[in-house]
Amino acid sequence: MEYTLTDPDGEVLDTSDGRGPMAYLHGKGGIIPGLEEALTGKTVGDELKVVVPPEKGYGPRHEQLLNRVPKESFGGKLEFELGLQFPVQDQQGNNRMVTIVHIEDEAVIIDANHPLAGIELTFQVKIVEVREPSPEELTHGHSHGKGGHAH
Repeated sequence: MEYTLTDPDGEVLDTSDGRGPMAYLHGKGGIIPGLEEALTGKTVGDELKVVVPPEKGYGPRHEQLLNRVPKESFGGKLEFELGLQFPVQDQQGNNRMVTIVHIEDEAVIIDANHPLAGIELTFQVKIVEVREPSPEELTHGHSHGKGGHAH
């Protein structure tokens, strides 16, 4: 599919323009639920506008995912700048991306919310190809797009 993603102010957040269509394996969770639901049953040539509420996108924002962390906790291994994203390990051992949203003299405030959490998203979509998945794609649970995929 070709797509353009905008926020409620109409600002373009992402687009397939210049990169070619995005391939995904329908029904496997490779795209946000609200968009996948809207694409069910669509076929080549269909064009649609899909408005996805946060609950069917990247979820609501959770203020408890904002944390103040002393700069010394990073052991001098990080250049602090607003908007910097980096992975951290949560209490369950999973890697999670965080973003620096505020810098103080002795600490930084990091946000573990997805950058698009809490935002209503609008997609302009055009379906350019629909095909059956290969056995390998079904096994892997995602599309490999043109030319296959190497793991």
